[in-house]
Amino acid sequence: MEEENIPGRYTEQEKLDIFHNEFMPHINSMHNFAYRLTLDPDDANDLVQDTYLKAYRFIDSFERGTNAKAWLFRILKNSFINDYRKKSKEPSKVDYQEVESFYNSEDVNRQITPDLRVEAVKDMIGDEISNALNSLDVDFRTVIILCDLEGFKYDEMAKILDIPIGTVRSRLHRARNLLKEKLSDYARKMGYKNT
Repeated sequence: MEEENIPGRYTEQEKLDIFHNEFMPHINSMHNFAYRLTLDPDDANDLVQDTYLKAYRFIDSFERGTNAKAWLFRILKNSFINDYRKKSKEPSKVDYQEVESFYNSEDVNRQITPDLRVEAVKDMIGDEISNALNSLDVDFRTVIILCDLEGFKYDEMAKILDIPIGTVRSRLHRARNLLKEKLSDYARKMGYKNT
């Protein structure tokens, strides 16, 4: 009896072909999405690496010829949510020895601002659109990224986010309105009239 080719079962060579030809072309989009979610380059790199490891591990569940980008985005989004939940339950960790060493060093400026976040975002000031997007809640930021930056359709977004299409539409509408509010002053400065 002839052996049937079971769908979803790939040889090692087929797995490598899928990985390199269908998954790897999306690495830049994956990294951009990960960075927009995490707002940290190291965390984004870790998230993309974790996503590609999971994609290879579960490659047998990928249907060849379908939308690989949407499949990868869903894995990335789920990994981000799982990591976010895990980290939100962990207490904050501070290396007090490092902080004390810094403040006791002679290099420290005694007029330093008490809000150290200013230093962390100083290079981002001026990029109004990026700042406005990054200030949105992650659910709203995600739909803007998927639709307006990555070009996914509503049905693809619904699958990636695991929510109904109606929720995608309403969340996107709300996200765009929030972004519009945040950018209204910037738009006026750039010469756009309020409509």
